[in-house]
Amino acid sequence: MQMHVRHYTIVTMVLLALAGLAGSPAYMREAGAQDAARNSSGPSIFDLIPVDSSTEHLLKTPRGDIGYKATAGTIDLFGQTGARNAKIFYTAYTVPDVAAPRPVTFVFNGGPGAASAYLHLGLMGPKVANLGGASEDGTTPTLEDNPDSWLGFTDLVFIDPVGTGWSRAAPDAQNGFYGVRQDAESLAKFIALYTQKNNRLSSPKYLVGESYGGFRSAKVAKALKDSQGVLVSGIVMVSPMIDGRFLMAADTDPVTAALQLPSLAAAELERTETFSPEKVQEAEAYAMSTYLVSLAGTTPSGTQAEALYARISELTGLPDDVVARTRGFVSSIYRTQAAGDGRIVSPYDAADMAADAYPERANVTNDDNILDGYTRAYGALFAAYARKDLRFETDMTYTLLSREVNRQWDWDGGRSNASASDDIRDLLSVIPSFRLSVLHGYSDILTPYGVSKFILNHLPEQLAKGRTELKLYRGGHMFYSDPNSRHQANEDMRSFYQAATPPQAGRPRG
Repeated sequence: MQMHVRHYTIVTMVLLALAGLAGSPAYMREAGAQDAARNSSGPSIFDLIPVDSSTEHLLKTPRGDIGYKATAGTIDLFGQTGARNAKIFYTAYTVPDVAAPRPVTFVFNGGPGAASAYLHLGLMGPKVANLGGASEDGTTPTLEDNPDSWLGFTDLVFIDPVGTGWSRAAPDAQNGFYGVRQDAESLAKFIALYTQKNNRLSSPKYLVGESYGGFRSAKVAKALKDSQGVLVSGIVMVSPMIDGRFLMAADTDPVTAALQLPSLAAAELERTETFSPEKVQEAEAYAMSTYLVSLAGTTPSGTQAEALYARISELTGLPDDVVARTRGFVSSIYRTQAAGDGRIVSPYDAADMAADAYPERANVTNDDNILDGYTRAYGALFAAYARKDLRFETDMTYTLLSREVNRQWDWDGGRSNASASDDIRDLLSVIPSFRLSVLHGYSDILTPYGVSKFILNHLPEQLAKGRTELKLYRGGHMFYSDPNSRHQANEDMRSFYQAATPPQAGRPRG
């Protein structure tokens, strides 16, 4: 090929010389650039990504053994010019030789900027992380068979969006992926390509997303329908962000504060070892009545104020005078004041406490004891698992959580205006079999369950009745780190899939 190019260039130079153009500066610059492009063979980030690897495994569960194939690999995305813009890494688990098409579920986390290892090794995959038990230390992580893997009722495809895990964009193409719309389109394209290449178009297709991934799942489902002609059977949102407006103003907006209060109360019940769903429901009823009306009205005084602040103090564990100082808006002060004794709580699980490393500072500047603590071990644990068990060997760093992706994200109008509610309504409206399940931990105050409940309760009844559900578990944003909550989620989702997926005839899957 290079000899052909050189021959072509010489012939062209002769012809242009006869025309008196070969020596022109403009031509020389253009010809030099073209030759450089043709002969460029320098190193690329894509060179570090190995070829796909497939391996056979056996998972032992209380319901029986599951033989499955694991594939760790990538799918290329190309731009309008035909140039490769990105390689998206995925891990797929499929159960062959079944009589009917099994559902296939595409899974991603959130961030934006998070890889899928959280849900992969924390909740759904055939292997589950042990990050240190009750100590939640993460310094000696191990992997174990996951008896509650969702592989028991659906094939699984874990996707790392561009900029996370081992998924990378070409250097000049990153801006084409770091945004709400761009991200949804790229993942929709990936899913469409996967279903085509693996003959899964006739399989019921589901999406699962955690946190921002919940918001993302609705956007991807809409993009799949509109851009790829692929319709999904259902979505499972795990600790989702659905509407940004309910997550940004708990210190000023009465509705947002009221939707968060039950999770603050749940955390206090966990800390005092008095938790029960019934007590959380009592807090929820108070939050959506007396608390909401009091915050929305004029500043209370006298015995009315005393009763209000005393009840908030009882629910949250905050001192009465602190509650009074903020007039009942307690979201910001909760992290530093609720635990006491120089400790702070994590927004990912408000029942989780750690010593404040900077007690002399007015604002919280600690790394988060969950996000920046033991859960970071998911990254190295997955990289080791992929190399040893999946035979996917690369020297590239597995990016569990990219702050660079998060910083560059195009929210298309701002995070507080980001909303997936209309997308959910549209999917329910035009796909009659579509169903939605939303899973939350009680003591998650980053994406409180009250917000999702409010949104689901305000969907039109003719759309939502019998097709949407909210499931609650002990724990926080990553409630699945508790084995009991993980097991209950598995049981709930087995029922969800069985109810949502009608029996189908078909041929075995390999």
